[in-house]
Amino acid sequence: MTMTGTAFPKFSLPNQDGKTMTLNDFAGKWLVVYVYPKDDTPGCTIQGQSFTATKSQFDDANIAVVGLSQDDVASHKNFCNKFSFKIDLLSDVDAKLLKALNVGQSEFKGNMYWDRTTFVVDPKGIVQKTYLKVNPNGHEQVLLQDIKAMRG
Repeated sequence: MTMTGTAFPKFSLPNQDGKTMTLNDFAGKWLVVYVYPKDDTPGCTIQGQSFTATKSQFDDANIAVVGLSQDDVASHKNFCNKFSFKIDLLSDVDAKLLKALNVGQSEFKGNMYWDRTTFVVDPKGIVQKTYLKVNPNGHEQVLLQDIKAMRG
């Protein structure tokens, strides 16, 4: 499942504040869309905290970062408030974007979860890199280095 070189699917999804966000909101910027399994779980918390801690580095590099899961807006809001996240979490309760992205699923303790996957989208909306089965520890630094290298 690689989407490198293809257009990132158009979307219209609410963030943790219920504000609708679309792909057009990020035109002209690099965009990191990280798919995570579930709000308020250990690995997902590490990712949210890591991206929040490095948000200024992403902002300085003109890179937007958004999280994506199937959790609803209220769950996202609680998750953001609990850990003081400063990034947007998009709610895809119908899994339309997750399915369009062809994100894999894995079973954990009898439940199906979306695999931790990250997409790097260039300012024109083209997927430049896809990371599968992401390890949340240090992933944000890998992304910063890789995107800077892609820019040349």
